[in-house]
Amino acid sequence: MKIEHVGIMVNDMNESLAFYQNILGLKLRKREWLNETVELAFLFFPEQPSVEIELVHGVPVENEGIVNHLAFTVNNIEDEIIRLKEAGTQLINEEPQIILKGTVKIAFFQGPNGEKLELVER
Repeated sequence: MKIEHVGIMVNDMNESLAFYQNILGLKLRKREWLNETVELAFLFFPEQPSVEIELVHGVPVENEGIVNHLAFTVNNIEDEIIRLKEAGTQLINEEPQIILKGTVKIAFFQGPNGEKLELVER
């Protein structure tokens, strides 16, 4: 078993696509309307094309669950924090937190819909 995709409810599809593509570097695989009110967009990292992030717009949020956070592996967390800050991204942690007896660095930030996102350096 492996992760296929993670779905994230979004308020504004265009703003969310710009964030995930321009700030985080994902590529758009497909954007389509599921029905008259629900729009979907599927994105992926070129380095990991089999795992997708699905942006969902138009479904009443009160009818849906919530994802606590989505994590991304990075090579240099300090450089990524600087890049996100320069792009105007809302940082939850301005400095990396060191966890698991010093073997992992993490930092949280927010996407344009308030979704909690995490950087992980192992």
